Amino acid sequence: MQNVTQSSTTRLSLELFHVQTSTAFELPPNLVAIRIGKPNDQNLPEIDVSNLPDAEIVSRSHAQIQVDGSNYFLEDLGSSNGTFLNDTKLEPGITYQLNVGDRIDLGQGNKVTFIFQNQLPNLLAGSNVTAIQQQIPEQNKPTVVDKTTKLVGLALMVASTVILTANIRIGLFFRIPGVALCVIGVFVLCQQRINRNLGWILIALGILVMIFTGNIFASVNLLLLLGTFVLFVAGYLLFTTGKIFGYDLRSLQQLINR
Repeated sequence: MQNVTQSSTTRLSLELFHVQTSTAFELPPNLVAIRIGKPNDQNLPEIDVSNLPDAEIVSRSHAQIQVDGSNYFLEDLGSSNGTFLNDTKLEPGITYQLNVGDRIDLGQGNKVTFIFQNQLPNLLAGSNVTAIQQQIPEQNKPTVVDKTTKLVGLALMVASTVILTANIRIGLFFRIPGVALCVIGVFVLCQQRINRNLGWILIALGILVMIFTGNIFASVNLLLLLGTFVLFVAGYLLFTTGKIFGYDLRSLQQLINR
């Protein structure tokens, strides 16, 4: 059993906020164990996730929240795909301290994600929790990007960089005086009647002239530059937000297949 410490979490007004659908599940009061999973004839969990997206990765008896006064603990019940607390996989049968703001993932891939948080106040009589949640500014909601989307985004950024680098042509441009001095210096070195030191001096002067007057230039196709820029931006958006202008990977695949 993991050592647990006292928490400042209060028993009042706590909920699990489902990130993918912006849905809140209130923790039932007066219970010492709140089960999370999917119902069957023998199991009726207090928090039913069967109607959520990707619920197939959640076991029927997946996890439970244990309540001890003002302290809350999370326990994995031997689920098939595991339970994760702030990206740390829980050992089945061991309780872990829960604090407000903690992220809970049922299964791998950040597909079924909850935030353990204070319940929103009842701003309007008869309003459900989801309707109130929609009034929160979008920027305050946590952004969770699954690993597959991150890998696709990273691959696009790397591909755009490699394509651009492979198609940039770099060259050197030297002015005629520097080249001429070097040629004359070589000619002087080949003459036995002329002091050879003069040849070396001319070559050195030619090299200095080329260094100070030469230019390095790079050329790249403008259309290629634009294409790789778009590819990099698309990869960056997928890596950071999981979407490209509001479309995720699944939506993009549907658009391409039409």
